[in-house]
Parts: sequence; structure tokens; C-alpha cells
Amino acid sequence: MAQTVSLAASPRQASGKGAARQIRFRGKVPAVIYGHGRDTQALELEAKALEKALTGVEPASTIIELAVDGKAAVKTLIREIQRHPLRPDIIHVDFYEIHAAEKVKLKIPVHLVGSPDGVRNAGGVLDQVTREVEIEVLPENIPDRVELDVTALKIGDSLHVRELTIPNAKILTEADLTIATVVPPRAEEVAAPSPEAATEVAEPELIRKVREGEEEEGEGAAEGGAPPKPEAKGGGAAAPAKGEKTDKVEKPKGGKES
Repeated sequence: MAQTVSLAASPRQASGKGAARQIRFRGKVPAVIYGHGRDTQALELEAKALEKALTGVEPASTIIELAVDGKAAVKTLIREIQRHPLRPDIIHVDFYEIHAAEKVKLKIPVHLVGSPDGVRNAGGVLDQVTREVEIEVLPENIPDRVELDVTALKIGDSLHVRELTIPNAKILTEADLTIATVVPPRAEEVAAPSPEAATEVAEPELIRKVREGEEEEGEGAAEGGAPPKPEAKGGGAAAPAKGEKTDKVEKPKGGKES
């Protein structure tokens, strides 16, 4: 059966984002209560007391006896809990008042029990597809959760909503909806080569036709010889290398330089 916890709340006058931030700054949580034709009422309650009350229970299927401003407590269900996007802090709660004689619709969690045969003996993987189902039930018969035994499942087998049994409750979720299945073991993935490795090819050897007069120079360079002497500007002979002996040409006597 569903668990019951008690909480106290106070009426809240201010509304809006700014007011809600101020409430949280004071260590409280903004909330609302509605249902049974009553006007929606804005509330605030202690954040620490709320967190403690919801520890170890299923919030969606737990009956909250909520006392507002010191008055007699009313039975409620939590319809929605909003949490901070980066922290586990609760930032807003919606309470729905219920009466003992009226059936309520709510979602309860499905817990899988046992280790499937296909997992133990064939290396399969258990995959839970559906984690909660919707039911219609009197408040006194609200279950905390529903359990489903998966021990007999082999690879390829599945269990559906129609296999669930919930005493004194009507299951509203579609009967053919799969809850759990055992799938074959996943094959090890072979790492695909990176695009760089796939496109990497050996660079082709540069081949060009050697012109006449270059063959000897090229061979000399390949054998460690000195590169060819560049020609001097203006078409003249190249300047001698350092230490190289040159033939001296004497000027004719009595002649003029041309």
C-alpha cells in the first residue's frame, strides 16, 4: 500500500518569479494545492521538511497529509515536482487534494524482479522499455509500486502491461505496451579508421625529364658534390669559388683596354 507522510504549509500571498526567489532564499519551497472544486491556493513550506518527507518513498504514489496554516490536514497526492536544472533542489510542488470515497488516477512505478534466464545463460541484455503505468484506484488502495518477475525471460522474450496484476485497481495504460525485453548481446564494435587515416596515401615520387646539361650536375649533387656555379649577371663568367685557382691573362703591352 502507499505510504503516508505529513507536512505543514503556510498560505503564500505574493506570486511571480521574484517572489518565488525570495521564498527559496528563506529556505522554503513555493507550492500550490488544488482539486475537488477548490480554488488553487498558493502555499509555501520548509524545504528541509519536504526533502526529508520524500526521502525513500515514491513521490507520485505517496499520500501527503497536508496541514495548511494549522488547520486540519487534508489528504493529497503530488502531481508535479519541479527541480533545479543543475542541482537536486526542489523549486516547486503541485498538491492535488483527494477524498477517501473518490477514485484517483495516478502513475505508479514498475519494478523488475529477478535475473532473466537470457541474461544469466546467454549473455543477453535486459531492457526496460516502460517504467511506470497509469491506474485508477481508491486512495486507500494506492500501491507504492508494482513488481514484475522477469526471471523466465529468454533472449527475444518480452513482458507487457497485460502481465501486470494490481489488486483493487484498474490499469489504464495500453495492455500491449512492452514493459521489458531481453535482447541479444551487443556485438563488439570495431573502431572505424579515422578520416585522416582513411585518406592518407603515400606521396608519389616526383619524376621529371632531365634536360641536357643537367644530368651531370644532378649526379654531382647526388654524390655529395658542390652545386653548379651560378652564372654572373650580364652573361659573364661566374666568380671563382674561394680558394679556386684561375688562369691569369696578361694584357698586351702598349695596348688599351677595350
